Amino acid sequence: MRNALPVGFPKLMVSTMASGDVKPYVEETDVTMMYSVVDIAGRNWILEGILRNAACAIFGMAVGYLGSLSMGDGANEGSRGKRRVGITMFGVTTPGVDRIRGHLEDVYGFEVYVFHATGAGGKAMERLIQEGQLDAVVDLTTSEVVDEVMGGVLSAGPERLVAAARAGIPQVVSVGACDMANFGPRNTIPERYEGRLIYEHNPTVTLVRPNAEETMAVARFIAEKLRTCAVKPELIRLVLPTGGISMIDTPGQPFYDPGVDEVLFSTLEKELEESGISIVRDPRAINDPEFAVRVADMLGDLIKSL
Repeated sequence: MRNALPVGFPKLMVSTMASGDVKPYVEETDVTMMYSVVDIAGRNWILEGILRNAACAIFGMAVGYLGSLSMGDGANEGSRGKRRVGITMFGVTTPGVDRIRGHLEDVYGFEVYVFHATGAGGKAMERLIQEGQLDAVVDLTTSEVVDEVMGGVLSAGPERLVAAARAGIPQVVSVGACDMANFGPRNTIPERYEGRLIYEHNPTVTLVRPNAEETMAVARFIAEKLRTCAVKPELIRLVLPTGGISMIDTPGQPFYDPGVDEVLFSTLEKELEESGISIVRDPRAINDPEFAVRVADMLGDLIKSL
């Protein structure tokens, strides 16, 4: 069901698994889950009542979905025919994303969809691109790649950064939050990272700063996906904020390490030589309002060039 039906099409699953870890069933799509309380075996008044509620719920969803289609609010049209832009965000890149979103909406009239880069967020954006539901992308926050490389808990898998490149849609890519791998509570961090620079974001989220070797691997992952998958490299811009790639990677903040950041920037530049992809260094930090406006205008210019 998850793979067969597009995002927006009503989906409801009644299951005994709905009270546990439902990630394998939901992942990047909009499956609604209802706990069956009792196992789905035989007939009894509890199960019949729950199945009745489920039937009413999916009926209501279906009626609403059909109504939206009849009013011309199709899944592939956006609001009033606006260009649909996806943008990736993390807590440490939120100020920049908010500024980009506002500029794209106010100046260009685009409809912007923000995807939280928690693994499922990146997968959701990739899927919507594949379904033709996004016209352009600001992939500001590529931190899920770090989790893929370092075994963190917020990886979006090995196909991250593939869909937009293969679709040939305009995209501006950056390296937001590539200064961190995400793990759970402090005691869940793999032993191999003991002694590393660690930041406890809260009791349930702990961040590990990648070293130079891991950062080089992250850069090579990003470059390999863009270089090998891009069908229209002229529609891709890679922008590198050398003033800091996250809220905690600026002077005085715990993850500030310009030396390791330079490994990221220089490796990307080297790996993408002669790729046809334009790379821009910007001296500002990723959350700087002027940097955000520059990124938004880059995308606006790419779309105008179509």
